[in-house]
Amino acid sequence: MARGFAAQRSHWTPVESRPPVNRETHTVPGQFLCDLSAAQVWQNLQHEVDAVLVDIRTRAEWTFVGGPDLATLGKSVLQVEWQVFPNMERNPRFVRELQAQGITLGQRVYLICRSGIRSRAAAEFLAERGYTTYNVTDGFEGPINDQGQRGASGWRAEKLPWKQS
Repeated sequence: MARGFAAQRSHWTPVESRPPVNRETHTVPGQFLCDLSAAQVWQNLQHEVDAVLVDIRTRAEWTFVGGPDLATLGKSVLQVEWQVFPNMERNPRFVRELQAQGITLGQRVYLICRSGIRSRAAAEFLAERGYTTYNVTDGFEGPINDQGQRGASGWRAEKLPWKQS
């Protein structure tokens, strides 16, 4: 009969150190998978039934700038602030608010902001917490150009469906 450490070792249960791969999508939960253009995200949302688009901009941006419209896909854009206006501190309830809107670890989550910077940070944050995430590279309005203006790239510039609030 084994004694001491040998006896303990015989009762060990192997533990998988990495989450299991989803055999249908070949993805591992809890990964930031990549940056995608708005057009690529639109295509993916058409074919991925459970995938969601989360607009992480502020309430002020949703109200005064408008946002993506997924009505023709039979979906809604989920709105959860990553940073809270006006002081722009990170929303401490971010994950809870996503979960309250029904987002689960098994879904593909596409994140969009104004230019793709905040949504990239939010995508990486969620991936660390077990979500499979993507970032919309140029966001809704794109980065500032040489003339100090936005709008040359992003969701709206790619002429994807959007609406004013």
